[in-house]
Order: sequence, then C-alpha cells, then structure tokens
Amino acid sequence: MSGRKFTITFRLMHWAIALCIVLLLITIFLRMNWMNKDQMAGIIDANLKTLNISLTQDQLIKMAKEIRKPMWNWHIYIGYALIGLYGLRMILPFFGQMEFRNPFSKMATLKEKLQAWIYIVFYFFLGISLATGLLIEAGPKNLKDSLEAVHILSLYYLLPFIILHFGGVLLAEVGSQKGIISKMVSG
Repeated sequence: MSGRKFTITFRLMHWAIALCIVLLLITIFLRMNWMNKDQMAGIIDANLKTLNISLTQDQLIKMAKEIRKPMWNWHIYIGYALIGLYGLRMILPFFGQMEFRNPFSKMATLKEKLQAWIYIVFYFFLGISLATGLLIEAGPKNLKDSLEAVHILSLYYLLPFIILHFGGVLLAEVGSQKGIISKMVSG
C-alpha cells in the first residue's frame, strides 16, 4: 500500500471535492455567525436609529437577508458544482478511472474494510445533502421546510469524517504510508 500512486484524475477529483466542501462550510459558518440574519438586523437597527429611522423586526430581517443573499448564492453555485463532481465521482469507476473499495473483499484488511465503510457512509450522506439542497432550490416549495431539516441533519456526518480523514492521513504519513500527502499533491 505504501507504493500506491494517485492518478491525476483521482487527485483532481479529491481536491475539487475538498475545495467545494471547504467553501460550502465557509458559507454555512458565515450564515450562522457573522452574517446571521438576527445579528445583522440588530446592527442595521442600531445604525438606523442614529438617523431616527425605525423599522419593524420583519423589515430588518428582510433587509439583512438581502444583504447576505449574494454570499448565500455562492453556497448554491458551489452546491451545483459539487453535484457535478459527485456525479462524475460516481460514474468514473465504471470507466476504470477511479475505484471504490469493496468493504466485503476477502483480501482487504480490517483497516481497508473500515476505510471503505467510512467512504461509503461519506458518499451516502453527501448524496443526501446534495439531493436535498437541489430539491430546496428546484423542488416543490411546500416541502422546503422538511427538506431543509433533512439537509441540515445530513451534514452532521461532515465534521466526524473530516476529523477521521485528517487523523487517518496523519497516521498513515507517520506510519507505513510515508509520503502519502505528497503523493496526493504530486502523484
């Protein structure tokens, strides 16, 4: 395993998916924190009061949402890009370009089986996240609240996966797979 080479296709897919996920997480973080609609409404309200202008809370929230809308549009655009990458990732194994490890393989070690299951769970929940995100944007509006709830819940896999991924890579780097990080960059 230590001699494993990563093809250009594999590396490009890995880093493109990783970049999309990081950018999506940034937009989520901004929306939940600095660009939180209630916090922004409070800032707008405080500034308008210095001008002796008063708006209702609903008007302030609407204004806050409009201010952060361009940032949130990036969440949607990046989501579309990730849908394309995900679809490509799912079909590339059929063309011999990338593999999906089989967790039921008799030749796989316990570690390789565990890794395979972690990636199966990752791609399963990523698929749910992407499908619900797409349906929130393009699906029936009467299901929007339910879809948003599932969309948010389906993202709870991400932090444990990222921790496992980085932890596994670091363990591999200091263990039997020295150079794995540089191979993911340069092949």
